[in-house]
Amino acid sequence: MFFKLPRRATLTAAAVAAAASLATVLTGTAAQAAPQPIVGGTTTTSTAYPYVMQITDSSQNQFCGGTLVSPTKVVTAAHCMVGETTSSVRVVGGRTYRNGTNGTVARVSKIWIHPTYTSVTKGDDVAVLTLSTSMPYTALPYVSSSDTSLYAAGSTARILGWGTTSSGGSSSNQLRTATVPTVSDSSCSGSYGSRYIASDMVCAGYTQGGVDTCQGDSGGPLVIGGKLAGITSWGDGCAAAGAPGVYTRLTTFSSLVATQINS
Repeated sequence: MFFKLPRRATLTAAAVAAAASLATVLTGTAAQAAPQPIVGGTTTTSTAYPYVMQITDSSQNQFCGGTLVSPTKVVTAAHCMVGETTSSVRVVGGRTYRNGTNGTVARVSKIWIHPTYTSVTKGDDVAVLTLSTSMPYTALPYVSSSDTSLYAAGSTARILGWGTTSSGGSSSNQLRTATVPTVSDSSCSGSYGSRYIASDMVCAGYTQGGVDTCQGDSGGPLVIGGKLAGITSWGDGCAAAGAPGVYTRLTTFSSLVATQINS
């Protein structure tokens, strides 16, 4: 098993094998391992998707994604923020390329992590960042608790990120995107057993694999019906047959997120 780990250095083949052997005991702290991009997608631009943010370290090295939901609020994954501080993180908007210098760089004044988050397979994988300065880009609406019909099996979902294009591969320099169908809870439970918590998670991907988020895409958006419906969280490998990507089911957390956004 290999989670969509968020951190900075690209994994070597040996490190990938080590991560796989340790995955059953992975926690938020252990999730500080490495970046990767959308598998089976196409390149795109921040102009086309202005709400997609790079989450970087203080030197602007991207390690996770996020979604702008208001001028000063970004939704991302809790596992991306474990061990981070407001001084260690930056949010970059309007930058198509990881090695670019354009766009807007904002400091973070507050990091909210779901208070009961412990690991990706136990759910609650959601965080909200408050920016010190406003982003001049179009925000994406996020779901309310009543938007549960968006997750109906077979719904078209858009994924975006700068992660690796294969499990254990190198990160994409340019923003990438793809569409994947949502998967029924019963099918996802068949893939992941008790690790899949239907109240907190939703799966998306093709039965045959081939298209998926991957390491470094963590925290990025799952967009359904023009709304932020999910957050890239975890999965077994990347784009493997019978192992769809797992995303935070944002309807479950919309009230908590709204409180943070309105604070």
